[in-house]
Amino acid sequence: MKATRIVRAVAVAAAGALGVAGLVAPAEAATRSLVVIHESNALTSFNSGTPETNLVTNSDVGYLTGAGFAYYDDNRNLIRNTTFGTYGIVTKSGCALAVKYTVKPGRVWSDGTPIDGVDLLLSHVLASSQYSKDAGLGDPADTEKLPAFNSFYGGPYDSHIKGVPALSSDKMSVTLCYDEFQPDWPIMGPGPAPVHTLVQMANGKSSAQSLTQNKADKAAFLAAFNSKDTTLLKKIGDVWSNDYNIKTVSDSTNELLFVGNGGFLVKSAVADQSVTLTVNSKYNSGPKLSGGVKTVVFKFIGDSTAAAQALANKELDIYAGQPTADAVAALEALKGVTVKGGVSACFEHVDLRIGTGEEGQTYTGPWAGMSAKSKALRKAFLLAYPREGIIDTLVAPVNDKAVVVNSSFLLPGQTGYNEVSAYTKSVYDSGTQAKRTAAALALVKKYYPSAKAGSKSITINMLWGAPSNTRRANEFQLAKNELAKAGFNLTNAGGTSGWSGHLGENSYDAAFFAWCPSSVSQTGTNANFQGDGGNNFIGYKSSAMDKLTAKLETKLSDKDVTATIKAAEKLLADDAVSLPIFQHPAVTAYNSALKNVKPAPLTPNIVWNYWEWKY
Repeated sequence: MKATRIVRAVAVAAAGALGVAGLVAPAEAATRSLVVIHESNALTSFNSGTPETNLVTNSDVGYLTGAGFAYYDDNRNLIRNTTFGTYGIVTKSGCALAVKYTVKPGRVWSDGTPIDGVDLLLSHVLASSQYSKDAGLGDPADTEKLPAFNSFYGGPYDSHIKGVPALSSDKMSVTLCYDEFQPDWPIMGPGPAPVHTLVQMANGKSSAQSLTQNKADKAAFLAAFNSKDTTLLKKIGDVWSNDYNIKTVSDSTNELLFVGNGGFLVKSAVADQSVTLTVNSKYNSGPKLSGGVKTVVFKFIGDSTAAAQALANKELDIYAGQPTADAVAALEALKGVTVKGGVSACFEHVDLRIGTGEEGQTYTGPWAGMSAKSKALRKAFLLAYPREGIIDTLVAPVNDKAVVVNSSFLLPGQTGYNEVSAYTKSVYDSGTQAKRTAAALALVKKYYPSAKAGSKSITINMLWGAPSNTRRANEFQLAKNELAKAGFNLTNAGGTSGWSGHLGENSYDAAFFAWCPSSVSQTGTNANFQGDGGNNFIGYKSSAMDKLTAKLETKLSDKDVTATIKAAEKLLADDAVSLPIFQHPAVTAYNSALKNVKPAPLTPNIVWNYWEWKY
């Protein structure tokens, strides 16, 4: 299973199948032990740690099956999971900052294997470009060839970690050494991974081994880590990067894939329909389960109206998606259902491809590069993008307090938002949409003199969510209609299943989707815009931006943080590469008999406190 990290940026699209009404027991049943959760998009992998599989659905399943040193509650407070272990700053010679992580004795994987510091070391392999190069696993900065571990590199850990984590003599602790103080150190730590199963799968095993063998294979991983054994590590990298990318799970599926330390374990899955999890009988790595819920099913329904009907039919216990106004009205009319509203930290945005993506081939689309023409055409596109119209039509009916978001780093209500968003607002959110679209057409006409409304002078292939996602389909149509007035022609009206796996492809000129923050941090957005950022899918490379994001990785006063983000926002606006649109309306509807459902703004929004659920 993947390493359970404390923090990850997540992109959102936003047992067998439960295909018939009445399959779920009535809410009032005294023996009720099943919770069925709605997800808007189908699972694509049981490892959300690769760029292609970094989806909310995937990470939600991973959250229930893995536990680490900390998690966020529904008030964005970082809670230390002392049941699993402890961590804190220590003094270590040669380190500007040293942080020690200690696993509490007695923690075990679901196959009974003890968890220790060795299980924390995979996190370093997944996050350190230097280790990847030193171990012969590939250069993560190489756009021509993926490294052995197709992970997210870049960011403050990658830039500032010194050497490798130091394993204690009793193998229960690791200590990280940084070359300078890191403001986000509490959320940069390692997460556990059952490294013995990775070794076993790398060696062709497909079933549970003895405890003795498990310990031997963990030792083999440690030896490979210390000696930088390229051969074995490459095999493990292939397993980690590829073997979890399945949608169907049955009795014949390799059971080693699902060894975990969370409260639940994957039991079965039906492609594009559902995933079923059951209680991990050996779970002791996190808060104690309340005892009532024995089975959790994630059911995939893209259409919000159909999902509301499934809740009415008692096929769902928790609905949390991207609702239309009609769907919200339908939810509020249901008996025995509690509805909670608000906004989430997920925010919709539109990105424009600038350069080479993950394909490695040169991007030669309509606005490639940083020439005056490219910038002007990108700016025209963003000016004509109907952000207000999208909110008025699709979001305001659900949340009448919704506003246009004008910062890619901070959200409305956060300290400093008004200051850092002022420039973007003045460029892309002043006047009426009609005036902005007219200005966009004027820019296009400089390079396409015959351009006019409906001329289709510039064709833009747009990447967006699954065809079944009603709100995304409506978003696309609104954008297509308005941008046509500025001479643009948007294609891909049908959407793209598995869209996140295509984010780095040069065949798409633009994409809109949502970033769903999973943490509160000073450097949270860096990876989206750094030249080597793990979430930079558009090929945007700016030395000025890299300097600003590097500054955010240092100790700064609140005033300096705001000033740095303000400068970064201005650069994004001037380079015309990305524009936020709106925060997702947070509507959660659930079976009133299910207690302690507490929707949170950060990912994993609904399931963050699954251990408290009970009927």
